Amino acid sequence: MTLVNDSHPKEFILLGFADRPWLELPLFALLLITYPMALLGNIAIILVSRLDPRLHSPMYFFLTNLSFLDMCYTTSIVPLMLFCLGSSTKIISYTACVVQLYFYSTMGGSESLLLATMSFDRYVAICRPLHYTLLMSQRTRLLLVSLVWLGGMAFSFSEVTVTFQLPLCGHNQLDHLVCEMPVLIKTACGEKEANELALSVVCVFLLAVPLCLILTSYAYIGRAILKMKSSEGRKKAFGTCSSHLIVVLLFYGPAFSMYLQPSSSISRDQPKFMALFYGVVTPTLNPFIYTLRNKDVKGALGSLVRGIFTSK
Repeated sequence: MTLVNDSHPKEFILLGFADRPWLELPLFALLLITYPMALLGNIAIILVSRLDPRLHSPMYFFLTNLSFLDMCYTTSIVPLMLFCLGSSTKIISYTACVVQLYFYSTMGGSESLLLATMSFDRYVAICRPLHYTLLMSQRTRLLLVSLVWLGGMAFSFSEVTVTFQLPLCGHNQLDHLVCEMPVLIKTACGEKEANELALSVVCVFLLAVPLCLILTSYAYIGRAILKMKSSEGRKKAFGTCSSHLIVVLLFYGPAFSMYLQPSSSISRDQPKFMALFYGVVTPTLNPFIYTLRNKDVKGALGSLVRGIFTSK
């Protein structure tokens, strides 16, 4: 382990898959293909949601925020992953590590809260349809989204600031593709058990509370759908919820599988593959999930593409 005089090193060495160098080229190629796909897919969702009048509703307002958040999320970590996998000198400065970790943590916390907000929107739309316009007014939507972003920032600021207060004693090798809090805490010297416990509690809280809200919302939604007499109404209600449920499963499933495992059973490479999954897979799949299962979005995308080619 390399040591420097100061408690905090000037730079970190990201080990990545140093023990499995044959993995680096395939992963680099995968990221190089999927990262632009994630950006283009989410940009397309944002454009059609803003340009097509049929999509000027609260549901698509939140979907636009999810797409923007996914773009920020993947951009906060994938360029660093590409650098780590494609370069022989896998070095990141201390300042860049701090900035990257703030952004990465903010996006993760905000997405968890946003998914819960989107489930509340579906609950109001299906269970309280007559009051939907009033309850989900523009002011309410802006307030909810502001709380989502502020909540993510508060989580990031508190946890990341505390993490970087730990003495690193010059240890500058991180066994990861990116700067991540659990890895930095493990690298720290001295008493760190309290920080590890606090991080686990906050992360589980940030996952468990929104997930409980989502499950509660869908319990009411499911009961309301079963009471519908029209099969067309049930189909439409299920169609608007199924895409969100798949996205929720993609986000919470891997996260809880990690936190519910004993730490002794988690391999050293598992957090790296988790970062790859959240950094590329979910931001790439989310636009396809909402597009393929939503007639309004498909129609709006078709109109946008036809408009582009017609203008040429």
